[in-house]
Amino acid sequence: MRRTLLALALVAAAGVVGALAYSSWTTEREFVRLVAAGDAAAAVGRPFEALEAYSGALALVPDAMVPYLKRGRVYQQQGEAEAALRDLRRAAELDPSATRPLEWLGDISLDLGRHDRAADYFRRAIAIDDRSPRVAYKLGVAQYRAGWPKEAAASLDAALSLDPALHEARFLLGLCQRDLGQLAAARVTLEAVVKESAASPGPREALAEVYAALGERQRAIDQLEALSALDPARPERLVTLGLALAGAGRDTQAVLVLGRAVERFPEAPLAYEALGHVWLEMAERRTDRVALMKAVEALSQAATHASSSSAALSDLGRAWTLAGDLAAAERVLRQAVERLPVAPEAFRRLALVAQRQGRPMEARDALLRYAALVGDRGPLAVVATDIAALSVRVGEPLTAVRWLERALVEDEPTPHRLALLADAAFAGGDVSRARAAVDEGLHLAPTDPALRALKRRVGAAGSRP
Repeated sequence: MRRTLLALALVAAAGVVGALAYSSWTTEREFVRLVAAGDAAAAVGRPFEALEAYSGALALVPDAMVPYLKRGRVYQQQGEAEAALRDLRRAAELDPSATRPLEWLGDISLDLGRHDRAADYFRRAIAIDDRSPRVAYKLGVAQYRAGWPKEAAASLDAALSLDPALHEARFLLGLCQRDLGQLAAARVTLEAVVKESAASPGPREALAEVYAALGERQRAIDQLEALSALDPARPERLVTLGLALAGAGRDTQAVLVLGRAVERFPEAPLAYEALGHVWLEMAERRTDRVALMKAVEALSQAATHASSSSAALSDLGRAWTLAGDLAAAERVLRQAVERLPVAPEAFRRLALVAQRQGRPMEARDALLRYAALVGDRGPLAVVATDIAALSVRVGEPLTAVRWLERALVEDEPTPHRLALLADAAFAGGDVSRARAAVDEGLHLAPTDPALRALKRRVGAAGSRP
């Protein structure tokens, strides 16, 4: 009896094992079929069927990496970034040795503008396998976009050592060298890129910038001429060329090129803005009334467009100021300081008009707004001195002292600044600071009449009981 029961138990156990084995085999077979169905649907552009198939595979085997990876890729291609990130992160967790999930996570992060996070994903992929020039290049892209040109250059060097024919990496390396101030190296790199891809505009643009920074104006102009020939449908090509010619002192050629831009692109305010700017600079440099009227004409035409820039309106305000029409200048300059993004120079020009019309408080406030916009991005000694002079006029000597101190930190002392500082400090009650400023000024200019007069005033105040 016992033998019979044992035999029955063994038969039952064998049946269970067989059933489990059959179930596992059928599950695996169905899993493979669903993944293959997902691949087939993705290959022929049926993303929803692919997603359904991969999801079905995951329902059978929840810890399988491949369906997560492939479903994440489909989500990515459909523009569903967050769903793609979720699946690809899970794929990376399930197989820490796989580089593809990390690379695709980096790709999505780049597309979303999360450049530092993208760089981290690409670095993790390279730590697993450092033989992929593609991933090294992508790391360089992420680092460059994150504002790390030095780190990007190192990554791009690594990519090029793996694949010297990687054109995109060489171009980006040239941009990194340019941004790092390594102009000679950037020139060599970008010249090689331009030679490899003569019809590509990006490298020529960058090379023109490098030539200009090196002072090689003619070489820069040559590149800009090639760009205008390669891309004749864009008005900015002719505009950039025209402005470069003007910067090289070739005014006649600049006007001809920009005139051609106006004729070919009459609806582009950019062309009128550039032409007007060149005429305005010529008028100021030569005191040329004819050039001034041409500047007014071109800039007025630009101003009729709603998309005209604050800089163009500022130039028009400057032109009207030179023409003596302060009312027209003020009207246009007030538009310029309200047009975003604001050209800081518009505030300086508005200040000049307000000052000429006898409104020192408005002039001072306009210069304060100019200084706030410029911040630490440019020299402010001249503007700080003007703010101080206007502050004295409106009865705010302490404000004047503060701005003069800033001017003296940024620039060398001059008799005019020191006289203004002495006057402001004296008006503010700081006799010792006024005396020190007068003495320093007289050391520079012993016969300066303003300083000598201040010396007497300060001395008289100091001798009072």
